[in-house]
Amino acid sequence: VMILFYFGMAELTQAMMAQRRNSHIASAIGDLVTQSSSVSSAEIADIFTIGSAIMKPFPGGNAIKIRVTSITVDNTGTAKVDWSDAQVLTPASVGAVIALPDGLVANGETVIKAESEYAYVSPSNFVMPSGTTFTETFYLRPRKSDAIARTQ
Repeated sequence: VMILFYFGMAELTQAMMAQRRNSHIASAIGDLVTQSSSVSSAEIADIFTIGSAIMKPFPGGNAIKIRVTSITVDNTGTAKVDWSDAQVLTPASVGAVIALPDGLVANGETVIKAESEYAYVSPSNFVMPSGTTFTETFYLRPRKSDAIARTQ
């Protein structure tokens, strides 16, 4: 019984570590994007690479899904996508209306939405034989400008 308990706790600990790293991915990519007044395709690619590196030593590849989206709330209170980039996930469509948590931003303000998903599969499949998907979303405001421009 103690051996079974030990292996179960080890597997649960690994899953908790993977969930925490996934949370760090969303936080870090959002933080890196909001530190600039504009981002290019090369910078976004580097940021996504950093996000994947955070997940080490867990397997990466298509198990890590990342999306960063710039959203502006217009004068009528409607939140619309300015630009979006993604790794494995589908980028949000430019101009698409997005629901934001109440009171997050005022009319005319911009927010960066950073999302990450990680499909965790346990190496031993003892406690979690089918695996699970961890998801995280962070909202951050631009630091150096009112909005973050997306350049090529």
